[in-house]
Amino acid sequence: MYRKQVRRRRAVLALLIVGSFVLLSLTYGQGSRGFQRSVSTIFSPVQSVADRALKPARDLVDWFDKTFDARGENDRLKSQLVKAREQAVAGEEALQENEQLRKLLDLNRSPALVYTAYEPVTGRVIARSPTVWRSTVTIDVGSGDGVEVDDPVISGDGLIGRIASAGPGSSQVMLLTDHASAISAKVVPVGVQGVIKPEIGNPEDLILDFIDSTKEVHGGQTVVTAGWRAQGLASHFPPGLPLGEVTKASIVEQEANEQVDVRPFADLRNLDLVQVLTGGSRR
Repeated sequence: MYRKQVRRRRAVLALLIVGSFVLLSLTYGQGSRGFQRSVSTIFSPVQSVADRALKPARDLVDWFDKTFDARGENDRLKSQLVKAREQAVAGEEALQENEQLRKLLDLNRSPALVYTAYEPVTGRVIARSPTVWRSTVTIDVGSGDGVEVDDPVISGDGLIGRIASAGPGSSQVMLLTDHASAISAKVVPVGVQGVIKPEIGNPEDLILDFIDSTKEVHGGQTVVTAGWRAQGLASHFPPGLPLGEVTKASIVEQEANEQVDVRPFADLRNLDLVQVLTGGSRR
C-alpha cells in the first residue's frame, strides 16, 4: 500500500515536471514578447500605482532641470549683453577720441602754429581740481616728454591754459578760468586788444578788459591770443590761438566798463585729450 502511494506521487511529480517543460517551450517558442506580456500582465497594476505615486517627484525633478537650464540661459544672455554694451561704449569712446584728435590736427595746421617752433605733445587729462576757484587739471605727460612750466596747452577747440608745474610723468595745467590766469588777447577782425581773465563770481565765463576802447566790439566776434614780443621778451602764447567768442558787447557797457563778456570755445569742464605746445621760443 505504501509503495503504491509512493509510485503515485512520483508519477504526479513527473507529470508536473514534464508539464513545466512544455509550458516553458511554448513560451520561448512564442518569443520574448509573450513572456514580457505575461510579466506585464502580472505587474501592470503595481506599475500603474508606482507611476502615479512617483509622478510628483518626477515633475519636481523636471522643474529643477528646466529652472537650472533657464538660469544658465539667462546668465549667458546677460553675459552677451554686457559684452555688447562694452563693445558699444568702446566704439563710442573711439569715435569721440578720433574726433578730438582730428580737431587737434586741424588746429596744428592753422596759421597760428604752422609757422612756429612749437612741438605738440599729446596727453590725457587724468585728474581735475575739486574747486571751481582753482581751475586746474592734471595730464599724463611731463618733463620726461619735454614739457616745461608756462608751455601753452590746447584742446581741439583752442587754448585752454598753460603748464603750472611739471613732474617727470605728469603736469598740472592752469586753465583760463583759474583766478590767477591772465592772457593778452585781441578781438578779430577789429583788432581791439586787452587781457582775458575769469569773471569774478562766475568762473566759467571770461572777461576781456580793453586797452583800446575807441573801437566797437560786437557779439559773435572771435577772441584770440594776441602774442607779443618786446625787448627780447615774448608772450607765453603764440598769436592767433582761438580763445572764445564775444557774447555781450553793448556800446553803453563798453563805454562804462571797457570790457566785454567772452565764452570760451573749449569745454573746460569736460576735457579729455589735450596737447602741450613744447619748445617754443619765448625769450
